Amino acid sequence: MLFEMHIENFAIIQKLRLSFADGLVIFTGETGAGKSIIMDALEAVLGGRAETTSIRTGEDRAQIEAIFRISPEIQEPVHALLASQELLDDPEFVTLSREIRLEGRNTARINGRVVTAGLQREIGAYLVDIHGQSEHLSLLHVRSHLGLLDSFADVEDLMREYQGTYEQLRAVRKDLQGLRQSEQDAARRTEMLNYQIQEIDAAKLETGQEDELRQERTRLANAESLAKHAQNALLLIEEGSPEVPGISEMMGEVVEALQSLSRIDLSTQSFYDRAESILTSLQDLAMELRDYSENIEFNPRLLNRIEERIDLINNLKRKYGRSIEEILAFGEKARKELDTIIHAEERIADLEIEENDLLNTLAEQGRKLSAQRHESAQKLSQMVEIELDNLKMANARFSVLMETRPADDGLPLGDGDRVAFDGTGYDRVEFLVETNPGEGLKSLVKIASGGETSRLMLALKNILVKADKVPTLIFDEIDQGIGGRVGLVVGEKLWNLSHQHQVMCITHLPQLAAFGDQHYKVTKATLDGRTQTEVIPLVDDDRLNELAQMFGPVSEGTLKSANEILQTVRERTK
Repeated sequence: MLFEMHIENFAIIQKLRLSFADGLVIFTGETGAGKSIIMDALEAVLGGRAETTSIRTGEDRAQIEAIFRISPEIQEPVHALLASQELLDDPEFVTLSREIRLEGRNTARINGRVVTAGLQREIGAYLVDIHGQSEHLSLLHVRSHLGLLDSFADVEDLMREYQGTYEQLRAVRKDLQGLRQSEQDAARRTEMLNYQIQEIDAAKLETGQEDELRQERTRLANAESLAKHAQNALLLIEEGSPEVPGISEMMGEVVEALQSLSRIDLSTQSFYDRAESILTSLQDLAMELRDYSENIEFNPRLLNRIEERIDLINNLKRKYGRSIEEILAFGEKARKELDTIIHAEERIADLEIEENDLLNTLAEQGRKLSAQRHESAQKLSQMVEIELDNLKMANARFSVLMETRPADDGLPLGDGDRVAFDGTGYDRVEFLVETNPGEGLKSLVKIASGGETSRLMLALKNILVKADKVPTLIFDEIDQGIGGRVGLVVGEKLWNLSHQHQVMCITHLPQLAAFGDQHYKVTKATLDGRTQTEVIPLVDDDRLNELAQMFGPVSEGTLKSANEILQTVRERTK
């Protein structure tokens, strides 16, 4: 529920802080005082449009903040959404805010962190449902009727089962479409794939091969230099020069000297052992250098072949990937695609069987869904007519029209008939109404009377909203076109809704306003030459005077009427 709201520099509101409780919250006041502006501010903080024109004249920004208590009914989805964005702070409350700047930038926040307006709308949809002055127009859109019926029919489990199969069917049909398209391009594509696979296979690539080739190319290109350095090292070890003997010979003399030393002083035995080990290592090194020198290859032809091999790999990398691994992966993917094309007819036949099975399954699930809707449609019609009777439309009739449309690729319902379908089933739903006997049932769009439309909308909302988990419902001048005689009935219905939801209502009818658990009067005043909105909580005599003023100038007669309405409300809400 909406717990608290702060508005600053929004339209003619300079600064406003409001606190709300459960039950029915009423806003009254003269036209233009700012009642709907409060609702506009709430819509903005719920992720709606935030225009710079709404900033109070002379200010550079407007700010709106709304604090909501998270009711148990919506706790699970709201917590999940907040947690997924790392926005969950207090498990009992969530704060939404919006800052609108004159230069055109505006910022949405949830629990103090900047978010997108889209995320704010997503959270807001769980928290508040606003029914504006022209809300009944949404009922005139036939596309909305199916969703309204389903919310009443409680088909969530059936719909989940149906949509699961529907998504499977969509995937199969997508695969079929792709395969059939591939068949048309099969010859050209097969030729290309064969060429690519053969080119990659002919290269006989191996992982790590490129590094080995580059190393071998370096050795071959520097064979003369490598041989020279190896020979120099070998000469220094084994032969030395006329002036200086070889390192190996000198090391041999060191070994003999240390051997003699160790015979006299046994403590020097380790010197001799280390020298002998060094001599052995030098001899091994000389042997390995000799082998290395003998194997150094001066082979220009082999070098050319390696260069050609590296060029081939580079050419394949330009075509198929940045590395040998990617080239091989490309080849494997091409091989699978070629195999798919080759076996396309078999795969198409298998998918067509799967498609037919899914269509039959979906048809059966659609029948269950449709049956539930038909049964609920009858109940809904009866309940709406009872509501309309309470709203002084005793002769009105309401009906839910359910139809299907033929389609060659539709769901098979028997006798060779196939019907169009989508993710919601195969039913086409439209609400029909007859407001005057003898006129016949007609589409809602044909209803001329604004008052009748408003009452019909209220009747539907009174029934459908009971299935709604949104904790806060807002009705902005929902009594438009309704007279005082019906106002008590409308007020009682809103009051009944407030047992399950926090209900806020902007009204000009004292009969409706009298049902409020909280009553706010919205006024505007001029201060320092500027108009600004004020909101005053009304209780006791202040509230009585406001109700009287809604009848006309406050007098003994209007005060008596207000008292009588309050007494009537007390009796009806015991």
